[in-house]
Amino acid sequence: MNLVWFRNDLRLQDNPALHAAADRGPVLACYLLTPGQWRRHRMAGARVDFILRSLRYLSEDLARLNIPLVIEQANFFDDVAPVILSLAKRFKVSAAFWNEEYPLDEQRRDEAVADLLLASGVVVNRFHDRVIAPPGTVLKSDGRPYRVFTPFKRTWLQLADAGVPDILPVPAAQAAVPIPSSAIPETPAGFSTGVDPGLWPAGEREAMKRLRLFGRLKLKSYPEQRDIPAVAGTSILSPYLAVGAVSPQQCLRLALQHRQEAGEGAACWINELAWRDFYQHLVVAFPQICKGRPFKTETARIAWRDAPHDFERWCQGNTGVPIVDAGMRQLLATGWMHNRVRMITAMFLSKNLLIDWRRGEAYFMEHLIDGDFAANNGGWQWSASTGTDAVPYFRVFNPFSQAARFDPEGIYIRRFVPALKTVDTADLHDPLRLEKVRPSGYPEVIVDLKKSRLAAIAAFKSVG
Repeated sequence: MNLVWFRNDLRLQDNPALHAAADRGPVLACYLLTPGQWRRHRMAGARVDFILRSLRYLSEDLARLNIPLVIEQANFFDDVAPVILSLAKRFKVSAAFWNEEYPLDEQRRDEAVADLLLASGVVVNRFHDRVIAPPGTVLKSDGRPYRVFTPFKRTWLQLADAGVPDILPVPAAQAAVPIPSSAIPETPAGFSTGVDPGLWPAGEREAMKRLRLFGRLKLKSYPEQRDIPAVAGTSILSPYLAVGAVSPQQCLRLALQHRQEAGEGAACWINELAWRDFYQHLVVAFPQICKGRPFKTETARIAWRDAPHDFERWCQGNTGVPIVDAGMRQLLATGWMHNRVRMITAMFLSKNLLIDWRRGEAYFMEHLIDGDFAANNGGWQWSASTGTDAVPYFRVFNPFSQAARFDPEGIYIRRFVPALKTVDTADLHDPLRLEKVRPSGYPEVIVDLKKSRLAAIAAFKSVG
């Protein structure tokens, strides 16, 4: 028996571990719930719900191939290895297959599992599916990892120039095996969510439908539309990439197939896929990132403000800055936030409020349905000017100017901040004018933007 350990790769097509195991067949699939580790990693209730709903679709799809899916629980990653070994012994497994995950805790978990299985005579087969170029394959000429995105991308793009990648097919159905699939459990205690699951239909077929619609309807206009939060101008595939209902290779294939008609749109989206890979490479090459440390070591000395009341106002979308409040309320309501607004809200917390970016990083993970450690950490460290290739410390977004540029009609702001529905658009984008017409119940601006910008610059200068 060959055991496929599913993690964040909940699909049949273009799944290297499943494909390789099926070639050797017969196959048994497993998935481990780790609620204690999920809490430790601050996983959002919306994400846990999405994973469980995705597992239900995966189980049905596997059943059509006569592959049973067994669900087990190991509270923390430290508990995983003996649970996997127990499964291997119970079902007389001779070989185990899985696709790699890159953060440090996941790497340590997988090494412990591999060591225990190998010591018991089980062959271990590990594959890459969460990136287009596996970590360690995009390096400088001297063999060192890139620390800056642009030269990384130049090397990475050679992959795109090599042609449209092949996609592994769904395995053929195997002969039935006398092992029942497990029932998919209900959401564990402590992971409740107010996010409507109807916003995020789960499963591989839904992911592929969204990918194809994006390629057909949105890819060409992606460069002009992707920064406008009031319109659905992006793929909105991040939740599906996060659980592996679609692979990055499938995304690259779509972009290359549409390259001729989509032009700059395809190139722009491929650039975003490169950023996604870059952040995955960083957590492997620089594991201190996984330990709560800034990439730029000198920024560890910044004197962040201890301001719990201000932090709470930011969390709840009550800062008095319309675009920031709209973004934070979108996050709470939907489990997702537009990427441009993620940058605005993150920079407002870390620069204007001078609150430690790690608090914001953790809060996002507690609410994001697409929570991915590498991408979330990379985005926060970029915004806070503590990471590799980050925005210069002296660049501080003016959130009112950002709103005027990217939400010029105030459509996005009014959608998520109903108190501002009757405020004239010109007033929305000017803090002085907004204060004169501020509706009852909508708060004053939490901080002086000019003074706070200068304070942030001074804080960064003080640490060199």
